[in-house]
Amino acid sequence: MAKFMLGRTLVGVAALGLALTACSTDDSETTASGEASASARPSNCPTTPAPQGAAGAGAGAPSGMPSGAPSGAPGGAGAGNQLPIASTVAKPHTTNSKVISATGPQIECGGTEVETHNDIVYSTPSTNGKKTELKLDLTVPKTDGAKPLVVYIPGGGFLTAQKEQGLNRRTYIAEQDYVVASVHYRTTTDGATYVDGLADVKSAIRYLRAHADEYHIDPDQVAVWGDSAGGYLAAMAGTTGGVKKFDVGDNLDQSSKVQAVIDDFGPANLSRIGADFDDKTEQANLTAGNMTAKWVYGPDTKKSVAAYTDQVKAADPATYADADDPAFLLYHGDQDRLVSPSQTLALNNTLLAKGVDSTRYIITGAGHGDGAVGMPASMTEPWTTRKVVDQLVGFLDDHLGS
Repeated sequence: MAKFMLGRTLVGVAALGLALTACSTDDSETTASGEASASARPSNCPTTPAPQGAAGAGAGAPSGMPSGAPSGAPGGAGAGNQLPIASTVAKPHTTNSKVISATGPQIECGGTEVETHNDIVYSTPSTNGKKTELKLDLTVPKTDGAKPLVVYIPGGGFLTAQKEQGLNRRTYIAEQDYVVASVHYRTTTDGATYVDGLADVKSAIRYLRAHADEYHIDPDQVAVWGDSAGGYLAAMAGTTGGVKKFDVGDNLDQSSKVQAVIDDFGPANLSRIGADFDDKTEQANLTAGNMTAKWVYGPDTKKSVAAYTDQVKAADPATYADADDPAFLLYHGDQDRLVSPSQTLALNNTLLAKGVDSTRYIITGAGHGDGAVGMPASMTEPWTTRKVVDQLVGFLDDHLGS
């Protein structure tokens, strides 16, 4: 299978305060598309604030984010706090998928006035006897009437959940007449597993439905949207709408079912998270006791996710898929070096086989998300082009009836 060399030297990694394991020292800048930077001009949308003192390791971090965690980092951590970055990635399969080149102008904000409500405590669950105060941020357009709700779930390698992430896209979408929430959820840093993280996302949905009148939300029109590990949780929330064991905590008189799902480059079958990468990176993703293994088996595990055990299967959103699931929109960059593009392929194929309305897009030249781990602008800017974000908004319009 042909592979593309992606060994561009990373920039700005020191500011993340996290050790990143590059599995090659190749300095090639070749990409699949060979295209130039996606933007014709910079966006005027607000950007995620940098952690205080982020100039070096050990810097402070926003709410819920341990020092040194990257924006949008995936669940495929190697040993300790190291994220393996592939030097090669196989050409993605495009079965049941659409290929687009996300060029053109960046999103622009300021067309609609919005108000923000930050640090709203939505749940205080206990993990291994320790309580965690979970908060969300809310952006509400200053327009009349109840509006559909979009719950954004940030990435962070199952290690962090920085709710401040993705502010530019969240603001733009709110200006299209959506209430947009961004949630902090428990991660392996809290000793949590996927069961806890998913329960937190569902708790946030129930909380917001319970407070719909206060925040001008239409409780019957709710979507989840996430990047990387957040995309994984969005997919899990979408396929487990009828699985009661994940609904725990407060506001249990409210539903956690959603009407639409957007999964940006999220993992799914965690035993195959590095399947498209060079051998060294693929094996690094299967290190015993790494963040992915902890996410499945718990904080003290010595196991690996290399085998598709019953526990790994139970952590796969495809396991729960059925014809009653909401519509899905999946995106993946063909230059993603952190989560294999075949992850969204496998999930999309399962959803379609189950009769779910699901659409998958491969974006040529795009890497792992908006500004993730210092990747060059040509690989990150596609995610904030109007071509991609307006398409995302169109999906919400179609399925939430805005």
